[in-house]
Amino acid sequence: MIRVQRRYDTTIDRAGIALGAGSALAGVIVLVLLLLGGQREPLNLLGGWLIGGIFSGLAITAVGGPVWLVMHVAGRRRAWHAALVGAVIAMVIFVGAQTYGFGMLDMPEMDGRTWLFRWLSAMASSVLLAGLAAVIAVIMWRIAYRRNEG
Repeated sequence: MIRVQRRYDTTIDRAGIALGAGSALAGVIVLVLLLLGGQREPLNLLGGWLIGGIFSGLAITAVGGPVWLVMHVAGRRRAWHAALVGAVIAMVIFVGAQTYGFGMLDMPEMDGRTWLFRWLSAMASSVLLAGLAAVIAVIMWRIAYRRNEG
């Protein structure tokens, strides 16, 4: 029995709506972090959400866009592909940011044990953010893609 492969397609308008939704959801993460940090001023919270959403949208477009374009052209358009791309990109960015560019940038003097704990801490905290990025990527995928029946 031959299994027919499902094909998913998108349009530019659905892709734009998905980008807006992803930006807004990432802004919500910034908003939650501000609330956890003790911020209670409504205008500051709104500003944090807006700035977080704008910069997240720029990052999604600049980093995730080219990677997803390659996946799309290669026919890798399923929800789990989106989750994988979102998680891997977030993991690389956040681990790199916490480990001085994976050890390639100038960093303070530290012993091997401290360096090991920095890496373990970076990996642990980045796994949480990668999970959130995967969820956002799947939501964006659901908005953007529809099954092509033809």
